Amino acid sequence: MKLHELRDNPGATKPRKRVGRGPGSGTGKMGGRGIKGQKSRSGVAINGYEGGQMPLYQRLPKRGFNKPNRKSYAVVNLGLIQKFIDAGKIDAKAAITEDALVASGLVRRKLDGVRVLAKGEITSKVDLQVTGASKSAVDAVEKAGGTLAVATAAAE
Repeated sequence: MKLHELRDNPGATKPRKRVGRGPGSGTGKMGGRGIKGQKSRSGVAINGYEGGQMPLYQRLPKRGFNKPNRKSYAVVNLGLIQKFIDAGKIDAKAAITEDALVASGLVRRKLDGVRVLAKGEITSKVDLQVTGASKSAVDAVEKAGGTLAVATAAAE
């Protein structure tokens, strides 16, 4: 086989359809778009329109509700706190507040507060002061000999 003998398999490529190139082409004049009407013009996309039938997005029921005043917490796992303590980014001897977590880079921003969850292991004795915590996180910190103070009573 030589370079000039290379060919695609027959039927693998199709020539481009050249629309609007005279009557001999078979797609001349109106280019297969019919006469007049919205779809014969350029720049038309009638997405979601089903020919007068009620569209799917209107047939399905509305569900749910977005609470306008919902709270959004920055979530931190115990395993990550331990990792940052081991790396020396957080001082375990001082009280670990939300501001300390932000300063260490563990939390990007506080949002409505920081909530601690119990994923991962904590071995250091720490004094955590946050907005919220899961019950299992509180238990895990106390088991390691530390304290986890939740700032607001309604954080659970």
